[in-house]
Amino acid sequence: MSSCSPEEHARLDALVEGVARGDQRAFSQLYDALSPLAFGVIIQVLGNNSLAEEVLQEVFVEVWNKADNFDSDRGHARTWVGRIAHSRAIDKLRAYHASVRRDDQDFALDERIRGVDVEGEALSNVEASRLRAAVDTIGEPHRTAVLLTFFNGLSHAELAESTDVPLGTAKTRVRDGVRKLAAVWGRGESHHE
Repeated sequence: MSSCSPEEHARLDALVEGVARGDQRAFSQLYDALSPLAFGVIIQVLGNNSLAEEVLQEVFVEVWNKADNFDSDRGHARTWVGRIAHSRAIDKLRAYHASVRRDDQDFALDERIRGVDVEGEALSNVEASRLRAAVDTIGEPHRTAVLLTFFNGLSHAELAESTDVPLGTAKTRVRDGVRKLAAVWGRGESHHE
């Protein structure tokens, strides 16, 4: 990372010191001088131009925000920016891989859930079909009472009103219909009572 003359190192170090003071012109010059180096480091880690461009922006935002942390006694600006670029590229790579893993896990979970839903729905349809067939065998007026109460959601009072019978008769028809249905279904007592 240190393939430039001592004069160039001094110039770049001075530019970082200018950036630390908020000098936008120094920042622009530093960007022009070191963005190709930073991009090269980033692309070497990521191998993806659009991700590398995104990270390059993050690198120079960090350079702007942390320029006052730069110490020319500990290394040159070129090395400092190169290290930031490498570090941000590694962070992006880790975040990208973690995101891909999460997406893969979410996809696998969605597929498992969808598989369970399809299976559950198929079983529900089979059960509903069997139940409808069983309801058809219990005869009238019980069939109508059970259908209106359990499939259409009518209360006993609504059933009595819609079939024009007394409330007690409506309740009896539902109760007797459920018992007949339970016998046809082969379970004994129904869960709906």
